[in-house]
Amino acid sequence: MICEANNPNLVKAIADNVEKRVQENCGEKPYKFEGKSGEKWILIDYVDVVVHCMMSDVRGFYNLEDLWQDAEKKEYAD
Repeated sequence: MICEANNPNLVKAIADNVEKRVQENCGEKPYKFEGKSGEKWILIDYVDVVVHCMMSDVRGFYNLEDLWQDAEKKEYAD
């Protein structure tokens, strides 16, 4: 899952909300949580699902969609 925000506070808020809702709805805790203190990219690893929360410029630079181009793509709007 790849999500983006325009400022570091929103990146952290998205990651915190993902972690909270997965815990509430699935009873799962992340296997790894990287970059929580960072400002540009937070990665939450649930083994079967990996969540990338990042700043828009970082998302454009790394272009993860190209790396995962063979994966099923679903878009969600809030």
